[in-house]
Amino acid sequence: MVSIETFEWPQPIARFLNPSRPPPPILPLDDILQPDLARWIRQAADAKGAPVDYVFGSLLAIAGTAIGNTRWVAPWSGWAEPPIIWSVCIGLPSMNKSPGIDATLIPYRKAAEPLRAEALKEREAWDEKADVAKIAGAIWKDQVKAALAEGKPAPPKPEEADAGDRPHIPRHVVNDGTIEKLGAIVAVQPRGTLQMRDELAGWLEGMNRYSGGSDRPFWLEAYGGRPFTVERMGRDPLTVERLSIGVLGGIQPDRLRSLLLRSDDDGLLARFVPFWPNPAPIRRPDTWADETLIDAILLRLLSLDFTPDDEGPRPWFVPFDDSARDLMDELRRACREWEQDVGGLILSFTGKMPGLAARLSLILAHLDWAAGNGDPPQSIGVEHFGRAAHFVEAYALPMARRAYADASQPADEKAAVRIIDLIRENRWREFSSREVLRAQRTGIDRASFVEPALRLLEDADCISQQSVKVGPNGGRPAKTFLVNPFILEARP
Repeated sequence: MVSIETFEWPQPIARFLNPSRPPPPILPLDDILQPDLARWIRQAADAKGAPVDYVFGSLLAIAGTAIGNTRWVAPWSGWAEPPIIWSVCIGLPSMNKSPGIDATLIPYRKAAEPLRAEALKEREAWDEKADVAKIAGAIWKDQVKAALAEGKPAPPKPEEADAGDRPHIPRHVVNDGTIEKLGAIVAVQPRGTLQMRDELAGWLEGMNRYSGGSDRPFWLEAYGGRPFTVERMGRDPLTVERLSIGVLGGIQPDRLRSLLLRSDDDGLLARFVPFWPNPAPIRRPDTWADETLIDAILLRLLSLDFTPDDEGPRPWFVPFDDSARDLMDELRRACREWEQDVGGLILSFTGKMPGLAARLSLILAHLDWAAGNGDPPQSIGVEHFGRAAHFVEAYALPMARRAYADASQPADEKAAVRIIDLIRENRWREFSSREVLRAQRTGIDRASFVEPALRLLEDADCISQQSVKVGPNGGRPAKTFLVNPFILEARP
């Protein structure tokens, strides 16, 4: 038997220890936004010491949430998309993800405050009316009892006994809401809301850890604006006509990598637009962003209203013109070709790019309107869809390849990387194939996944088979392996 102390280890193959990652694409800001807004983003990013990518990604998620269900885009009959964008800012703590997000989030909270203040006044007035209604209702009940005792008809219920529906205080940003709480909010707030998390990893991991995976269907529908019924403990279920919730937050690269290797590929992560740029240079800002422009834009977006409808509020559906439809067909054909050479998460992301581009075109058109004058856009032309298509092709797809590289390997290589992560997590210097299976990690929870991955790691000099041990009761033998010490010393 060879011991780990006496075994002479060669250098392991690096791709299983620290998989190669494409460099970040350059954000073509001037090709996407009008000059004034592009200038504001640069100045805001400079003031926050953050990359422009973080400010831009936050603006997309927040602007889409501000528009919410008041406007949907319809490339053609039978296809409609809400302006919901999920943005994730990826980087180390020193990259100022939160300050970059705050550049737009703080003005958004400020723009929403008058709406909350107005609703609070309505709530106060309703509270007074409810007190009167309670007294009037009690008096009326006494009158009904007396009338029935005397054999007389019951008096009608007075108008003062009905205070009406309790006014809702809008929640434009929610930091840590359960699906039951969020369902209660959007059931009475048809515009939708924004889920903001400084650290998205805990939120994503918690979906499976605490709910047994039951939260994931809710969030899959929240991206698409589809109807959804929220079951509530001890209360009637809530049916939301258009479940639309934007998501915005940050994540550190190592947490993202761990999450990618542990998660099921159900399309949830593929809904996020990743922003993982290089760090901004450390320097003192020489200009300060003028908040006047962003304040005006967010106020105008929040002023958008629904289409009048007897059955309740519904979106205005903004159609594509023929030139935008032609360009959409070109993008769809290109995505079909790109799908031939990829798999896993990148395949899911690529398949969602036409819908993402449609959503972005609606947001870009309304950002142009909100920064200027006139009426909200009545249709989407090649100008705005062309900008959106350029963004998804030149930036979003290359950035997704960078961010999701760890989830885009062949199945056996992905399983091998997952085993390396498990070794590092448990600080194993020696382990068995049975211990890997007992960990019950996605992608390495069956022998058919583990065996080829272990062979790959042996060929890569990451591990070395030591012996085949038979169980204490003579059960099925388990392969045991020594771990190359470099695996535990190298930083992933």
